[in-house]
Amino acid sequence: MNFMTFANRRTFFKGGAALAFAATLSACAPMASEPDVVDILATNDQFSTLVAAVGAAGLAETLKGDGPFTIFAPTNAAFAALPAGTVESLLLPENKDTLVSILTYHVVPGAVTSDQLAGQRLDVETVQGQTVHIDATNGVRVNKANVTQADIIGSNGVIHRIDSVLLPK
Repeated sequence: MNFMTFANRRTFFKGGAALAFAATLSACAPMASEPDVVDILATNDQFSTLVAAVGAAGLAETLKGDGPFTIFAPTNAAFAALPAGTVESLLLPENKDTLVSILTYHVVPGAVTSDQLAGQRLDVETVQGQTVHIDATNGVRVNKANVTQADIIGSNGVIHRIDSVLLPK
């Protein structure tokens, strides 16, 4: 840092500007550490359909919150395996409630890593309210979906990539 930069910052801190700067720094603090689960999904092309769905459902800000969350994240290929027209239909504004129900069925409160699941069979309540069956006795399966990449850690939770979309009953 050169002297002019230091002198400019010192001038900036005079008066009420110091409070504004401190507030700005605290708001930016998470960016300096790990990205949150939404940021991780958004920077990975294999989750672009999921990210579009989260946006259409209005859930991005919630999932950027403190959490922690565990997200079972279907890939674009998982969404593509749904019957033709399903994704396009779900993204329509009139189907937002159904989309929210499906997406929140992929989220479990708390940060659960694969080592915490290893060797167990569990029924776990989702944010949507129904349960998913997790079988971690030979790999990890959630209902009929396989976890193909576990433990993608974000600042507010953990993501497990899955190979199919979970549909509530």
